[in-house]
Amino acid sequence: MAIEAGSPAPDFALKDNHGRTVRLSDFRAPGAARDVLLLFYPFAFTGVCTGELRALRDGLSSFVNDDTQLLAVSNDSIHTLRVFGDQEGLEFPLLSDFWPHGEVSRAYGVFDEEKGCAVRGTFVIDRAGIVRWTVVNGLADARDPDAYLRALAAL
Repeated sequence: MAIEAGSPAPDFALKDNHGRTVRLSDFRAPGAARDVLLLFYPFAFTGVCTGELRALRDGLSSFVNDDTQLLAVSNDSIHTLRVFGDQEGLEFPLLSDFWPHGEVSRAYGVFDEEKGCAVRGTFVIDRAGIVRWTVVNGLADARDPDAYLRALAAL
């Protein structure tokens, strides 16, 4: 079951597509505090995932700015995410929850044990580290980026 709104967001440290460590807690630091749009997706290079991430890329200034940071997480390796990010022109962190496989996805309650990947879970986390909004879609169901904007505007 996915983490619910009002719950503390589980902290994590994951490598991004450039090999840098990204910690959720970094976005609560004084002087650097930002709300976080945390997006889990099944796999790089798949149709629905690519479409969703392209939509975020095309509206990037709404999701990565002085107030908000977009973090996209899949269970792919950092090497796969590097090629995917470069190919698609994705200029936001693509985080690898590859090993221990799905550990962060499980902490957020969005890991599909049968498929071995995260489902489409989205969490808006405020600067204090509290989940303020969440939606979980099935593997084949694309999410609406306008819903993210409404959730972020409500903070």
